[in-house]
Amino acid sequence: MNKKQSGEKNGFYSHIFKLVVPIVIQNLLSAAVSSADVVMLNYVGQSSISAVSLAAQYASILFMVYYGLGTGATMLSAQYYGKGDMRAIRVVEGIALRFSVLISLLFAGMAFFAPHLMMKLFTNDPELIELGSTYLRYMSVTYLCWGVIEVYLSILRSIGRVTVSMVLNIMAFSLNIILNAVFIFGLFGAPKMGVAGVALATASSRVIELAGCILVSLFSKDIKLNPAYIFLRNKLLFQDFIRLSLPALGNDISWGVAFSMYSVILGHLGTDAVAANSLVIVVRNFGTVLCFGVASAGGILLGQVIGENRLEDARKNASQLMKLTVLTGAIGGLLILIVTPFVLDYASLSDTAMHYLKYMLLINTYYVMGAAVNTTLIAGVFRAGGDSRFGFICDTIDMWVYAVPLGFFSAFVLKLPVMWVYFLLCTDEFVKWPWVLKHYKSGKWLKNITRDDLFDDASPDASV
Repeated sequence: MNKKQSGEKNGFYSHIFKLVVPIVIQNLLSAAVSSADVVMLNYVGQSSISAVSLAAQYASILFMVYYGLGTGATMLSAQYYGKGDMRAIRVVEGIALRFSVLISLLFAGMAFFAPHLMMKLFTNDPELIELGSTYLRYMSVTYLCWGVIEVYLSILRSIGRVTVSMVLNIMAFSLNIILNAVFIFGLFGAPKMGVAGVALATASSRVIELAGCILVSLFSKDIKLNPAYIFLRNKLLFQDFIRLSLPALGNDISWGVAFSMYSVILGHLGTDAVAANSLVIVVRNFGTVLCFGVASAGGILLGQVIGENRLEDARKNASQLMKLTVLTGAIGGLLILIVTPFVLDYASLSDTAMHYLKYMLLINTYYVMGAAVNTTLIAGVFRAGGDSRFGFICDTIDMWVYAVPLGFFSAFVLKLPVMWVYFLLCTDEFVKWPWVLKHYKSGKWLKNITRDDLFDDASPDASV
């Protein structure tokens, strides 16, 4: 390797590191909030843990929706930022906000007016339905704020302002953890609310985070959280956003709903399986923060490089990103293995649930590697190059043709033991490796998706 190649390689890793650190901190704080929920509810009861775990599946689905919209916005914004076109980024933000606000209103309305119906999709246990319904009704406020927050922070991250996003998340997540304790246990004269306290803490922190976004926007010279952006119109950008975002949105919703089906399957296998899986999800979230952070940072950086039309550099950077992903995936699996004894000592579950917990954690020591590679390529590399269609097709076939039917068949037809069902569900990431790696090596994902004629007089632009 000559000095120029070495310098380019070191430069890429340096840029990745600058972006990864704030993103990883955000992901760690997000995982810490989920962990705090489970830790505190552990003292309330196993039913509370199970109910919140099932009800929170709707937040997971909604997160996938926002992530899909944010991805579409990021794909375009990162490349247009590399191109130096801030006007296009404002239009993209407005398009994403239109969709996120409508979806937020839909979810909030369902959570407030029909929470029992939402819970019945996951469980037939009356106690879990009642506890989960209380949680969902309080969470309706969270859904209203969340969509706006995620779109704005996605835009900020796409132009490299990850530190601002990190500070806002630190504020919100720290407040969430503190309020969790206050409302769950009734500290400082507050009512002792249990499950409802978790939701109220989350809703309060999201409202304050939205206020923080508005404050940041007031001091921003270029990218603002401006409701007027919703009314900006550009036919070409709207077409590009739909073409890129719909597959990404469909991909994330399809994967998110399918992954929630895992909880449906486990939920009908008993509260022991649900409670064990609740703790496993928390531990896995910590194990994947680094590799998912690398995927997010790599996608942003690759998008900017492609927007500058440096396609060969982007190809080399993608190769370096893959090597980094394998390393971080191995680190994530090792972390899960290291913390397993401590989790087993801490958990206050039934003997059966403890048995499930032990082997679920061991399965996840290698499962995170599959998730790391696929997330980096599908959600990072491919989308940075404007290719969201492949991931949609690949994940939909993998989850709905293979994993979910296999889970239902093994659980309710073959009636296999819980751990065999869980093991089969956790083969989903590895089944799609051959196709994902083949697509990566083909280079078909690498495209500059920016346009030069967006705001010409002849272009179909009707900005308001």
